[in-house]
Amino acid sequence: MSVAGRAMPNTPVAILLAGGRGSRLHELTDNLAKPAVAFGRRNRIVDFTLENLRRSGLSEVLVATQYCADPLEDYLNRCWRPEFGTGLRLRRASGHGMAERCYAGTADAVWKNAAEIDALSPREVIVLSGDHVYAMDYQPMIAAHRAAGAAVTLAADVVPLSEARAFGCIEARADGRVTGFVEKPARPPAIDGEPDRALVSMGIYVFDWRWLRERLRRDAADPVSTHDFGHDILPAAVAEGEVQVVRGTAPDGGAFFWRDVGTLDAFRATWLAFDGAVPCPLPSVPPVPAARLVPALREASAALDDAGAVVPLAPALQDRTEVVDSVLMPGARVGEDCRLRGVILAPGTRLPDGLAVGHDPQEDALWFRVTPDGTVLVTPQMLARRALLQPGPVLLPGRPTLARSR
Repeated sequence: MSVAGRAMPNTPVAILLAGGRGSRLHELTDNLAKPAVAFGRRNRIVDFTLENLRRSGLSEVLVATQYCADPLEDYLNRCWRPEFGTGLRLRRASGHGMAERCYAGTADAVWKNAAEIDALSPREVIVLSGDHVYAMDYQPMIAAHRAAGAAVTLAADVVPLSEARAFGCIEARADGRVTGFVEKPARPPAIDGEPDRALVSMGIYVFDWRWLRERLRRDAADPVSTHDFGHDILPAAVAEGEVQVVRGTAPDGGAFFWRDVGTLDAFRATWLAFDGAVPCPLPSVPPVPAARLVPALREASAALDDAGAVVPLAPALQDRTEVVDSVLMPGARVGEDCRLRGVILAPGTRLPDGLAVGHDPQEDALWFRVTPDGTVLVTPQMLARRALLQPGPVLLPGRPTLARSR
């Protein structure tokens, strides 16, 4: 049964923020919003949050879209509309003046849809990001929010202190009341008694709607605000003593897995984590209605699986090819005698025979995008430029082994 057919009483309205480009994914999001980027053989990043909403029985979902909205909205309508029905509302940024055409920040995206949220008369809203990889049932968090009596409840995870500067960092008492919150600090605070770890926000917030609506109204009138939850709404709420924190939990009670895939290095590492023992359940995208199979099959590298769903084709590897710690996205193809290490091949990339990538950082940097941590992104446009300026493969001494590891 679809989530629309089993709505729970007195459940919050979900606000899914899916309008960002994800600029740290660079060329992967040149023409695609980050939530719509492929992840694994069957999924896109946004599927994880939508599966969590279905798992949690939350049937009223407002999706705020903006950057390159058409492909994302088409995907949601085609693959998730049958599951949520009229409860899935896509709300692209729009307006009459230039200043009104965009959501100015995450808080502004909710404020500009406040009238529609009011019409649904929710007790709470749950604000979610559409660009994280994790599995979670939101109902325990909602129950904890109500039990705590706080106006705001954050979901949090623990990360190494060395990585915490990329997140909103939380300080909290033993009872869960938040005493400090700072977005992406240069010097993140460590957890008491755990000097090498930090408590960070997962970008999942449960708000009492009446409380949040008033704060958003004030924020919208503030000329110096950035209209962002992390920079504006949450720090003020913490100062007022209104914020509680809960740890993220796996729906099966096992080890919790949550990753922000906002950088090329994190994207590659998280994708590879699913090549072995799957760290969290993968989303099951609802089958595409029969009437929509033909246009869906026209998409690059799409096929029907055994269940009748449209999925991207898995890339095929030649026997005389070595692929190590690398990601081949849907539609990517690798020729013979290629040697890849630490590479992301973007969708539709056709790697010519004999090309070595990920072995010579200086050579790679001439043609491809190389991160400081060594991930190499290769796109069709990059290969076309290289072929025009320097035809021929970059060969390494010796013959590739017949390994096909990851």
